[in-house]
Amino acid sequence: MTVLRIVPNIFAGDPAEADRFYGDVLGLELPMDMGFIRTFRSERETAQPQISVMTEGGSGTPVPAISIEVDDLGEVLERVRANGIQIEYGPVKEPWGVRRFYVRDPFGTLVNILQH
Repeated sequence: MTVLRIVPNIFAGDPAEADRFYGDVLGLELPMDMGFIRTFRSERETAQPQISVMTEGGSGTPVPAISIEVDDLGEVLERVRANGIQIEYGPVKEPWGVRRFYVRDPFGTLVNILQH
C-alpha cells in the first residue's frame, strides 16, 4: 500500500473567497469547482505526500495548519503585499536554512509559505 496524496481540507463559509489567496496570490489552478468544494492544485505533479507533527512552528512560532513551499518566495511576498494580506511572521531566513513567512488565508487558517 502506498499513500498517493494528502489533502488538507479547510472549512470555508464561501469557498469562492479562496480564489484570490490560493489562485491569485499563490498561483494555484482550479481543476475542480462543485460549489461546496473548490480544489486548488499546482501544475507540478511530483509532490510527495507528507505530514508534519509539531510542538511549535519553529523559532517559537505557532504551528501553522499548512506549509506551502514555493520556488520564488520574493514573488509570493510581492503578491501578498499587493493584496493587502497581513504578514504574521517574517519574512525571515531560519537557522535551518529555509526562508519563510506566515499569513492567514481568508478563512483564518495560518499558512507557512517557504522556500528552501
